[in-house]
Order: sequence, then C-alpha cells, then structure tokens
Amino acid sequence: MPRVGLFITCVNDALYPETPKAVVRILERLGYDVEFPAAQTCCGQMHANSGYKNDAAALARSFEAVFGDYDAVVTPSGSCAAMARDQYPHLTGGDIGRRVHELSEFLLDVAGVEDVGARFPHTVTYHPTCHGTRALGLGDKPLRLLRAVDGIELVDLPAADQCCGFGGTFALKNTEVSSAMLADKCRHAAATGAEYLAAADNSCLTHIGGGISRLNRDVPAATARPRPVHYAEILASTA
Repeated sequence: MPRVGLFITCVNDALYPETPKAVVRILERLGYDVEFPAAQTCCGQMHANSGYKNDAAALARSFEAVFGDYDAVVTPSGSCAAMARDQYPHLTGGDIGRRVHELSEFLLDVAGVEDVGARFPHTVTYHPTCHGTRALGLGDKPLRLLRAVDGIELVDLPAADQCCGFGGTFALKNTEVSSAMLADKCRHAAATGAEYLAAADNSCLTHIGGGISRLNRDVPAATARPRPVHYAEILASTA
C-alpha cells in the first residue's frame, strides 16, 4: 500500500478536529496506515489569494518538505487540495500537487473503493463546494460515496451548483453580495427538509451553518435548519 500522509488543514485543526479523525478511521478501516506529520502548517492559500506571493511560496515549500516523502497526501478539503495542485507549480516549480488527493479522489481513484462500510440512517443533502467542483473536477465523487452508505436518504439540493458566498476573503470584502448568496443557499437547504447538509469543505460549512442558524426560528428545526457536517464524518459513521 502507498505511504499515506494526512494533511488536516488550518480550519480543521482549529475548529473541526473530528473531521480529520474521521478520515483516519475511514482509511484505517480500509487497511491503510495513516501518518500525521506534526510539522505541517498552512498550505498558504489565503496568502496566495490575497496577493502575498512570497509568503505563500514559503508555506508551499514547507508543505513540500513535510510531505515530500509520501506516496499520497490525503486531505478533507477541496480548496486546500486545489491550492497544492493548481498554485504550487507556479510558486515553487514543484510537482507534489499530483500526489495530493481530496478524500473522495483518494478513495475512488487510488483505493478503488466506493462502499467504505458506513452506516448513517438520516436524511442528507449535499452541497458541492466551488473548489471541489471547478478546480478539482470532483464531479459526483463525494455523492457516489454517500450513496453507498447504509441507511442514508439523499435529498437533492436545489441550485446545488451555486456558490454559498464564502470564498475566503470574498465574504469579508464583498459582504452584501456574499450575504445574498448565502441567503439563497440557506433557503434551498431548508427547502430539502434534510436533517444534515454535507459538503467537502468545513470553511463553506461554517459559512452556511451560520446562515442556517439565523433562519426563521418559527419553522421546525428538523426542516429549517439542517445540521452542517463534513461528508467524511458520515463515511466514518457505523452507527
């Protein structure tokens, strides 16, 4: 089996540690030994997107040094995987990005597994994040994995391909536009009646979750406020 390194990302490290733990449970269930190099830092995405090229390049070189000996790097983040794959070659000239896989890419394209042995008896709707869809071209890979989960009921999300309005600093610099996009996404999520809203990036789920929490509280919570959850945590569940 390939030597696998886990890149957990800044957001997950600071706010959502259960997501990378879920990735480890999934991969170990499939027989992989997962290593977590403690020297990992930020991938440099926010620096690159804000115009700080030198700072981004320094972080990219650090990433390459930390993960350079691994056959595969797995991350539960479409946006960070896209950073390594699309921007690192321009920042450092390195090619480590071809070994960086968003979780669904690794499971389907490397491990060749669609059913990871999960059970999750709940209704779920899925939001395809922009980086996963447009930068990585994930297509329906996360959904293929979710469809194989025992007991799950997947509900289509209206206008699923529309951005939630987060976009990192976009939400800060373009507040009114971002808020309008978020309102649309939250209305669509509420209309599904699903218990959970899943996605491949916790940054987007943070944004959507904040909007959902502010929906009309007179509407029953089960239908108006689906709980945001990273799809890795669903795949890790066996309850």
